[in-house]
Amino acid sequence: MLPSLHVAAQFDILSSMDLTRRSWLQSLPLFPLAAFAQEARAPKATVTGLEIFRVKVNRRGDWVICRIQTSAGVTGTGDASQSGNDQRMIGFLWQLFDSIKGRSIYDVEHLRSLGMPEALRSGLPAAVAMSALEQGLWDARGKILGLPAYEFFGGRIQPRIRLYANINRSTDPRTPNGFAEMAGRAVTAGFDAVKLAPFDEMPRDLSNANVIEDFTKRGIECAQAVRQTIGPKRDLLIDVHSHLDVRRGQDLARRVEPLNLFWIEEVTPTEPVENLAAVRRTAKMRTAGGELILGVKGFYPYIRGEAVDVVMPDPKFCGGLLELKKIAALAEGAGLLASPHGPASPVGTTAAAHVCATLANFLILEFSYGEVPWRAELIDPPEQVVDSALPLSERPGFGIAINERTAKRYAVS
Repeated sequence: MLPSLHVAAQFDILSSMDLTRRSWLQSLPLFPLAAFAQEARAPKATVTGLEIFRVKVNRRGDWVICRIQTSAGVTGTGDASQSGNDQRMIGFLWQLFDSIKGRSIYDVEHLRSLGMPEALRSGLPAAVAMSALEQGLWDARGKILGLPAYEFFGGRIQPRIRLYANINRSTDPRTPNGFAEMAGRAVTAGFDAVKLAPFDEMPRDLSNANVIEDFTKRGIECAQAVRQTIGPKRDLLIDVHSHLDVRRGQDLARRVEPLNLFWIEEVTPTEPVENLAAVRRTAKMRTAGGELILGVKGFYPYIRGEAVDVVMPDPKFCGGLLELKKIAALAEGAGLLASPHGPASPVGTTAAAHVCATLANFLILEFSYGEVPWRAELIDPPEQVVDSALPLSERPGFGIAINERTAKRYAVS
């Protein structure tokens, strides 16, 4: 009897599964198929035009924004800033635009198939150009389908996109008092995390030990002044911009332990990766880096080599938003956190935030604070920072548009 009961039980289970399957299939038109039908009814759209806005910021660089025009009447916006050579980057913008003009706005992989090899050959200007156009395609897609851009990267799982204020690009004078003053302004603006790079003036030549020690002491003094200003409960981040070797990097990590850092960033150059790994093993705080690495292929040896605790792909440099998602997934598989690098315009910050919202291993996003007083007004609706976080709306695409009046007022002459 027991075998018969067992067979009967299996039959009952299979019958139940069959009924459940039929019920599920019958319900499909109520939601998934309706969603597919909505996408099928969406207007076919091709890329028809390109506009470029250049906005004067400061001595550290300008903001370059591109806007793709489409046959559906909607536009898509992307950030093409901080390439290191705006004129050369704009040349790549037009070159890559010519390759997608007339094609569907959904052909993101076609753009990437052309842009990634060019970025490998030509460096940051090509990478930034491709990334800006890719951002524009995602933005336009969201507007046409009536969905926020984060839906295309897996859907939102992060309820809050925490920000840190990078005060490095806005601080002048670059002294302990200068950094402290800018940090105080960031705290007043609502930020609970602040980053500075107080070793930028250090020479790359490390042969003169006395000179390097003087710059090291000065940088630590700047960081101490910021810690004193922001208090013990807010987070402090230090970027070394790859100025040190292993021995000096390990020594610096030890000397700044009393500052209770959130992380220390880019202590040594990216290669050889063993140097960063050595610093990571001895540092008592998190280490972070990877801002200039291109693509999953570039990040693979970096992550496999255990270079840092937190990977920092920059959407403009790493190959775009889709590549950012892939790199973050690779880091997640290795048990690492992801914090996109990005001293970007409001457009670039918003675009990155849409991907951050979908990352299980997201930690914090960079915000370039204090460069210009009209930053928020460059986009509509104006950019907001609420309790050190960037609110994301459910508006289609990135949910923003260029404020052309502001862009024109501060345009590069």
